[in-house]
Amino acid sequence: MLDATEQRIIACCNALMDDTVALTSDLVRGYSVIGQEQGALDTMERHLERLGLPVTRVPLDAAGFAEHPHRAPAEWPSTGRYNVISDLNPSAPGPHLVFNGHLDVVPAEPTDMWTRSPWEPWQKDGWLYGRGAGDMKAGIAAMVMAVEAVRQAGVEINFPFTLQTVIEEECTGNGALACLHQGYSGDFVLIPEPFGAQIYAGQVGVLWFRMRLDGVPAHVLDPSAGRNAIEALQDYLPALKVLEAEMNSLARPELYADHPHPFNLSIGRVDAGNWASSVPAHAILEGRVGFPPGMSPEEAMQRVRDTLQACHAELDDATPAPQVSFHGFRSEGHVVDLDTPGIRLLSECHEALIGAPPGHYISTCTTDLRAFHVSGNINGTCYGPVAQRIHGVDECVEIDSIRHVLTTYALFIHRWAKMAEQQESN
Repeated sequence: MLDATEQRIIACCNALMDDTVALTSDLVRGYSVIGQEQGALDTMERHLERLGLPVTRVPLDAAGFAEHPHRAPAEWPSTGRYNVISDLNPSAPGPHLVFNGHLDVVPAEPTDMWTRSPWEPWQKDGWLYGRGAGDMKAGIAAMVMAVEAVRQAGVEINFPFTLQTVIEEECTGNGALACLHQGYSGDFVLIPEPFGAQIYAGQVGVLWFRMRLDGVPAHVLDPSAGRNAIEALQDYLPALKVLEAEMNSLARPELYADHPHPFNLSIGRVDAGNWASSVPAHAILEGRVGFPPGMSPEEAMQRVRDTLQACHAELDDATPAPQVSFHGFRSEGHVVDLDTPGIRLLSECHEALIGAPPGHYISTCTTDLRAFHVSGNINGTCYGPVAQRIHGVDECVEIDSIRHVLTTYALFIHRWAKMAEQQESN
């Protein structure tokens, strides 16, 4: 049942939908791939300031962060790069709520495959299109405007509450981790990843790896005088597929028992050669492999090394052994504790609006939930809009699902405040 205050909150959410879609569109216009997040960060700061919310920049080059045990190695500089957060009532009593969303996106190229420019948002048939519209700028807009809806409804937010908009979720997870490193923690986190209005129950481990093969360059007048690194690279692909199959054959948490193939391999990038008429002297492959919750990143790294070394030994072709390195994601998987006050409260809010309890969702990818779970020992979940073709061509988000997330989050804030008051009175 929704009381009068909650009905007023819902009305405010509906009234703010145009602003929510406008903020999503403004964020999409800031094409925030790695190293180019400034436009989206500036948009976020301006919007928080317009709403009268405090703004804090949380740097990724803070003292001691480079040595953080869970920080993923990155090959790009962190100097001058930062997250934008709004920290409300940090010294107030009561349980601390965190909303967290990532502003960074994956590249949209080749852009000529898109119907329109990926960073010029457009709407069609109830969907908003553009790179990052679903993953996850619509969710960020919803979580921020949920705060405004609650305030416009006359409800005071008097508990500790932090809005975090972070970078590097798509490559390292270091943005969210930087917030935790600098004390911006909490008791429960909600992340509006675009998996729909369902409770996120678990995620896999994810590891990025790189393999370099060296050949022998030669002129094509006599290719036999060289060793073709590109052709040699292809000999390793079957071994990596075997590694993927092995990951899926290992013991896994009960939550994943019935999933046919949760731990996926992606050969995501290849860079090789330097001249069409030369036998290529090098080939570099970059990939991603998923692994079961409970396995450490270190074990996953060793399995990649062992796989490639064994393949080299079997080939017996006198070429140098592949050079294996790791950068970016080395993220543990985990299973969410669904029996916690925050998740029970989210489920109640969902049911109050929909009339039925939410479903549960297990993921074959990773999210920033990992940083909170592994580094902060903080429970939380993802609950967000409905998106299509994330990381793909013509990515889009269902506008009506943005409305649902906005409303659910606003109702959650209100009921969290009531829960905090009850705990204080007890």
